[in-house]
Amino acid sequence: MPADNVSKPRTKPAEERRDELMTAAERLFLAKGVEQTTIEEITTGAGVAKGTFYLHFSSKADVLEALRGRFVQGVLDGIVAAVESRQEQDWRGRLSVWSTACAIGYLDASGLHHLAFVAAPPATREGLSSNMLIAHLSELLAAGAAENAWSAGDPGFTAVFLFNALHGVVNQPGIGETPAARAELLHKIEAHFLHSLGLPSGSD
Repeated sequence: MPADNVSKPRTKPAEERRDELMTAAERLFLAKGVEQTTIEEITTGAGVAKGTFYLHFSSKADVLEALRGRFVQGVLDGIVAAVESRQEQDWRGRLSVWSTACAIGYLDASGLHHLAFVAAPPATREGLSSNMLIAHLSELLAAGAAENAWSAGDPGFTAVFLFNALHGVVNQPGIGETPAARAELLHKIEAHFLHSLGLPSGSD
């Protein structure tokens, strides 16, 4: 077979390389801390040359910002999947799974959340008053109110209030560490979300 016809290894897409760098950085940041991790360790972990890092990121802080975005998008993806699994007019069910899916997203990645949003500055006030999770909840609350599923005079305000209540609860140290404790926590969060809109919880 002529040499020209021999297939050559294909370069990975840029997004895949970027994702691998982020994954390697996340693993190292969680194990060692951001300051103690070097860019060379990140590129070694991702299996790329050091120069490749600078094709995607300008610094470790830049990687951390990207990890923040990936975390929030991952939580939102879980919420959207849970909400869309319920019937279109099942407003109570949609609100219920919104609350539990959001809580699960935070609980399952608590280490990354603490690293990206708590341990590493700067934390912004806007993050707890205007983000894609709050926007999604606000849209759900407005849609349910339009269908008379509940009363929400100010869906935006209610979404900020509920999100911050959930956020505060799931970020308590040691919360939901056992399966039983997690199940109880999710039940309480769900019940409070439902009660806030005047809906009965499953135990009512």
